[in-house]
Amino acid sequence: MSAPTLEQFQQQVSELLLRHRSLLDVMSKFGQSGASVNRAVTKAVTDCGCIELNARKQEYADEPNLESAKSTLQSHISGQVCESCRDVLKSELGRNLFYMTAMCNLLDIELDEVVAKEYDKCSTLGLFNLT
Repeated sequence: MSAPTLEQFQQQVSELLLRHRSLLDVMSKFGQSGASVNRAVTKAVTDCGCIELNARKQEYADEPNLESAKSTLQSHISGQVCESCRDVLKSELGRNLFYMTAMCNLLDIELDEVVAKEYDKCSTLGLFNLT
């Protein structure tokens, strides 16, 4: 089964969104779903233990170089997300995407245009887009 296009997904969200048609409701649910993603990551660390975090200050070279930065900068994650935690994370990320798409619908913004604009910005700015 091939993945749906962003346009198809946005149309489906539009058809399914019945209960939370108010922009304020959708904004609230979007924020809540983002918190649920963070909580799922936290649970993978603290409850399951499939991943560990070991964060410390990042060391940057005096002469910035993309290749050296990619090899020296850390994600602070060790281990791999287990299948159970991966399923929970996918579910929470999907819910977050649902409410972001619902917000696009209510504001009459095409999700594929948002992605295309961000893609173009990343392509154009390259390293200067690093945030």
